[in-house]
Amino acid sequence: MTMELLSTKQVIIRIAVIIASVELMIMLAFTLLPFKLGIYTEAILDVTLLATFSTPLIYNWVIKPFVNARDEVLTQITGLAFTDPLTHLANRRHLLMHLQRMIASSFRHKIYGALLLIDLDDFKLVNDTHGHDAGDAVLVEIANRFATILRSEDVAGRLGGDEFVVLIDHIDADEQQAQSRALRISDKLIKLANIPLAYNGTNLHVGASIGICLLGAELLQADAAISKADAAMYRAKKIGKGCAIFFD
Repeated sequence: MTMELLSTKQVIIRIAVIIASVELMIMLAFTLLPFKLGIYTEAILDVTLLATFSTPLIYNWVIKPFVNARDEVLTQITGLAFTDPLTHLANRRHLLMHLQRMIASSFRHKIYGALLLIDLDDFKLVNDTHGHDAGDAVLVEIANRFATILRSEDVAGRLGGDEFVVLIDHIDADEQQAQSRALRISDKLIKLANIPLAYNGTNLHVGASIGICLLGAELLQADAAISKADAAMYRAKKIGKGCAIFFD
């Protein structure tokens, strides 16, 4: 549930109400005392009681709601900055940041990772035939399917349009083993993309072509790694789509 962020006016009013109410109760209590307090004793006791009773009220009714609402807003802003609004996967900015860290880690620890760049086959046909709402439904469903097979340390994102990226971290120290696992994951992604999507009484069909850039052999920039995976993906398109190819 979204919390409402208190305005400055609301904060001032709430604090004033708390202090005034607590002070009124203290003064009423003083009038019920069977004896007369000295002026300094009454002042010290008044201040002590006012601080004792008003502080937890101010915290629970003013400070805590304000901080919680602020933190929630900051979380939403951060999510918007790093999340694709349609698929809720990582956006391009988040992908580039994570990819750069992953490249450095793979190179430093000599453990291969993989960048999988996925382009949906026949997506334009879906858009042209059934409209952009159908296309959006395909993108959302594909994103959900891809996310189901990944580990918590891996990242799936949408690069833009109908292009997705999957980053597989710390696969294996052996290059051939890393390649084999990257291919197995790619095959799973292709099979998931091939499953028809029911939409408004019809089945929508797309596929996936994947370009793979194995990470760890050299210290690349994130954009360069994406360019290599992109080149491999276009080779996959040219040889008949629906397959995965490593950048060579």
